Amino acid sequence: MKPVDAAYKFIEAHYPDCQGALLAGSVVRGEATETSDLDIVIFDQKLSASYRQSLLEFGWPIEVFVHNMISYKEFFKNDCERARPSMPRMVSEGIVLKDTGIIRGIKQEADDLLDKGPETWSEEAITTKRYFLTDTLEDFIGASDRGEALFIANELASLTSEFGLRTNQQWIGKSKWTVRALKNYDETFAGEFIQAFDKFYTTGVKTEILCLVDSILEPFGGRLFEGFTIGKHK
Repeated sequence: MKPVDAAYKFIEAHYPDCQGALLAGSVVRGEATETSDLDIVIFDQKLSASYRQSLLEFGWPIEVFVHNMISYKEFFKNDCERARPSMPRMVSEGIVLKDTGIIRGIKQEADDLLDKGPETWSEEAITTKRYFLTDTLEDFIGASDRGEALFIANELASLTSEFGLRTNQQWIGKSKWTVRALKNYDETFAGEFIQAFDKFYTTGVKTEILCLVDSILEPFGGRLFEGFTIGKHK
C-alpha cells in the first residue's frame, strides 16, 4: 500500500476523532529506504498526556507520535533547548492527513522555531565545550589500541559536529541527522568532515581529523587545557 494511503487508513482505524494528523519522515522527503517506516503525528485534544507507539499495520512499520493541544508545545520547547528540532521538523515537513482547522497554526509555530535557529552558546558554554573537545582529541591522538581509537573517534565526531554547528548558530543532529545537519549548514564542510573520519576508519590515518578539529577550534582560541576550571568556588 502506498504510504499516504496506509497513513489515511491508520488514522481512520485508530484516531477517527482527532483534530489533526500529519505524515512526516523519509517517505515525505523522498528519502525512503526498504527499512523506512511511517512517522505519523496526531493531535487529539481529548488526550491527557502525549505518547509514542510503534506498530505494524497496513503493510508498514508505523511510528505514531500522539499529542494534545498543549503537550506538543513542550516537545517543541525541549527540542529547541537541546538544539535537535525533531518534532518541529516533523510538523513543518508533514503532509496533512486530517485537519479541523488547527494544523496551519501549529505548522507556523514549527516553521518560526526552525527559522529562528537554536539559542546562541554563551562564552562559558563555548569554553566548556572547547575543553572537552580538546580532551577527547588528545585521547584520540594518544590512542594506540585500535578498538579504543574507534570509539574515541565516534565521540570525537559527535563533539566536533556539535561544536562546529552550534558555534555557527545551526541545529545539530543525531545518528544520520548529524550528516544532514552538516550538509544543511555547508555541503563543502560536510564533505571534508566525512572524508576525514572515513579516512581514519579505512586506513587508520588520523591527520585529517586533527586538522579538521583544530580548524574548528582555532577561531575560539584553539585547544584548551591549562587554566580551565569548572565548579571551583572562589
